[in-house]
Amino acid sequence: MFEPTNDYTPAATRYSEMRYNRCGTSGLKLPAISLGFWHNFGDITPYEQMKSLVFTAFDHGITHFDLANNYGPEPGAAEKNAGRLIRQYFAKHRDELIVSTKAGYEMWAGPYGDGGSRKYLISSLDQSLERLGLDYVDIFYHHRPDDETPLEETMGALAQIVASGKALYVGLSNYDGERLAKASAILDELHVPFVINQNKYNILDRRVERDGLKDTAKRLGKGLITFCPLQQGLLTDRYLNGIPADSRVAHDPRFLHKDSVERVHGKIVALNDIAYQRGQTLAEMSLAWLLRDDTVTSVLAGASKPQQILDNIGALKNTTFSDDELAAIDRIALS
Repeated sequence: MFEPTNDYTPAATRYSEMRYNRCGTSGLKLPAISLGFWHNFGDITPYEQMKSLVFTAFDHGITHFDLANNYGPEPGAAEKNAGRLIRQYFAKHRDELIVSTKAGYEMWAGPYGDGGSRKYLISSLDQSLERLGLDYVDIFYHHRPDDETPLEETMGALAQIVASGKALYVGLSNYDGERLAKASAILDELHVPFVINQNKYNILDRRVERDGLKDTAKRLGKGLITFCPLQQGLLTDRYLNGIPADSRVAHDPRFLHKDSVERVHGKIVALNDIAYQRGQTLAEMSLAWLLRDDTVTSVLAGASKPQQILDNIGALKNTTFSDDELAAIDRIALS
């Protein structure tokens, strides 16, 4: 069905308050805060709410929208809704956007809808481009390592995708340091512009520090964009006084459970005390803690309300930490 293009005039000041960081040693820059489409762009979210989120983000310099083939609900819904938003409101601004998507997790039934095969990755991106209504994405990620597919095949598929013009850059998500190094060597040999890793990283979850991903990315000159920077809301004021009746834990415990909240409650209260002394909220400090690190290119944060996006951007006002503050954060988080 034909949808008329609607006028949208972004704020003239949108680039004045955002910081932009290079993806490693590449020429590509991402905003320090990026907008994730994981949770709030599926078919259960009102379209007007989605509009308010992307308008607020772009008006404040957030130029990077991050998706995956399976984001919903239902799988594919986030890409369809993003495509509709881009067609209606951002068609004149496509060259100001970095749109990324991914494939790696199960997307459709049968042996060809999952993993890292050439068949799956190329077919999935073709479907993603159709849903998005785009000729290309700026970054295409392999979403997860696949032990059943040779790394050479997966990286070869990424090379073909770039050569075909369907992606400008490629990225890897949820890899560890050892596998990153092997993949990077293959992509370098194939002259593929591999520029960024996407991994979970926050004050409470330090896996990328333990598995070598962070150090290897820095050594190889690759960017790092972090997802779940607020640990599904734990690193906010949401759960400081227990579990609210209207919280995600109470209504949708797929990603965060009551036990998880209770297990770290003492830590988040103690971390909140440090944030208070810094003049920040716990969420602002948690984002600032990531962005103080020059290995981190961007922090990928979702939002259900425009104010949450503005609050996230507020973290950029102070990303400097004293040695004592960093040590205190580590003592609490790693205990």
